[in-house]
Amino acid sequence: MAAHVLRLRIALLLGAFRGTPAQITRSAVSLAVVIVAVAVASWALLTLRDAPIDVVLTVTVLGGSAVTLGFLLAPLIGGATDQLDPRRFAVLGLPPVRLAVILAVAGLISVPVLALLAISIVAAVVWVAHGVAAPVAILGVVLGVLTCALVARVCMALTALFLRERRSRELSGLFVLALLVVVVPVGVFLASLEWRGSVPTQLEEAVDIVGVTPLGAAWGYPGFAAADDSATWVALAVAVVTLGVLAAGWLWLVRHALSTTERPVTVRERGGLGWFAVAPGTATGGIAARSLVYWLRDARYLVNMAVIPVAALLTMVPLLIAGVPLAYAALLPAPFIALFLGWLPHNDIAYDSTAIWMHIASGVRGIADRLGRLVPVLLIGIPLLALAIPISLSVHGRWAVLPAMIGVCASLFLCGLGLSSIASAVAPYAVSRPGESPFQQPQRTGSAGGISQGLVIVGSVVLSGPALWWAWLSLSDGVAYADIALWAGLATGLVVLAVGVVLGAVAFERRSGRIMEFAEST
Repeated sequence: MAAHVLRLRIALLLGAFRGTPAQITRSAVSLAVVIVAVAVASWALLTLRDAPIDVVLTVTVLGGSAVTLGFLLAPLIGGATDQLDPRRFAVLGLPPVRLAVILAVAGLISVPVLALLAISIVAAVVWVAHGVAAPVAILGVVLGVLTCALVARVCMALTALFLRERRSRELSGLFVLALLVVVVPVGVFLASLEWRGSVPTQLEEAVDIVGVTPLGAAWGYPGFAAADDSATWVALAVAVVTLGVLAAGWLWLVRHALSTTERPVTVRERGGLGWFAVAPGTATGGIAARSLVYWLRDARYLVNMAVIPVAALLTMVPLLIAGVPLAYAALLPAPFIALFLGWLPHNDIAYDSTAIWMHIASGVRGIADRLGRLVPVLLIGIPLLALAIPISLSVHGRWAVLPAMIGVCASLFLCGLGLSSIASAVAPYAVSRPGESPFQQPQRTGSAGGISQGLVIVGSVVLSGPALWWAWLSLSDGVAYADIALWAGLATGLVVLAVGVVLGAVAFERRSGRIMEFAEST
């Protein structure tokens, strides 16, 4: 039976080269890209045979951890159908343990795993060249490859169990967004380091930590052995325990799949519910989904979002002309982006036009309306700030002020959202109607719109005063104030956001009639 499953797996791999000429060409190109990538990675590793042990250890631990993380996240992001789903083999009547072993072995016959195996063998050759015993290098390869393969198996099974009905482009987009929030800042940080022939201190500390975690233990074991480090046995124990836990989890998932009834499969259609299928089935979730559709499709929102990064970069021009050094001028765009991202939803009700009647007629609570409208800004703002802050600091050159920058941006962003939650319910003003040019603004008879805009911006800056002050001290007097700026900014922002949402909810419920009159009259 095991031979039949393995032959089936090989047949599925070869089946990628069948179909229409376009499909065959796509598969061939993908395979060629993988082969070239493996060749380049292998060549790069072989050049490390004469490098210091700490350099090889850093490259293998961080690279191996990133690959393991990729095997973990790929099933969640890709949403591909698992060809080795245990439910497909339930009709064979195999015991769960035997089926789990067969499917785990069959999972090793895949292009990603085979590519990883090739690169891992080259890494083992490099470690042997540095004096590591061959059995130790081989054990590291086995532990690393098996860990990645089992991680992929477990995540594919979990995805089939819990995410099948909610799989959509929107959900995959959220996973990619979360990945970018982590990967891009780390990449900018690594690119800003100065190696100068040795491993930077920051990376040495990171390797010492990551090398004894489930992500990097298998890859760090040979390196720690080469350096005669006391963490050798810790890394080996963590790698073995991780593999055991993954094997136990895989066995449990196979038993669960064989002993439960499969849920009805929801057809994945391009014309499905979109964000409404991803969001929770609550009033807040429904409003969040509707707001996301508006923010990602309405030209009025898109123009506002596109202007902010451009305007943030332009703020550096007067400073540079006035003679301010680039290292200090580069610190301004990120807080500017945070301030205006928090300001964006200050008039969100007006952009609904007459659609606001759905909220009022259905008796939606004010807290649900306020929270739901903030979801799009958070999903857009957090990744944008995660990109802007590391880039600004890489130009500035002092990563020690990172906590202060995070505190300032968090305070400006969250305070803006809290004040905007109040302003959009208390003082909405007319904007261009849906479908009209975003640059076309209606005539206004009062000054309420200008006052509300100014109060949100000025109020955000004033309330963020503590974080701004401590951040300034971290630049002028010493980085010891950076942590204070971080916690002051987070505390101030969260408090203002909570109070703003509550007051905005009360205002929305009490002014629902006036809000409807405003929507009908404008």
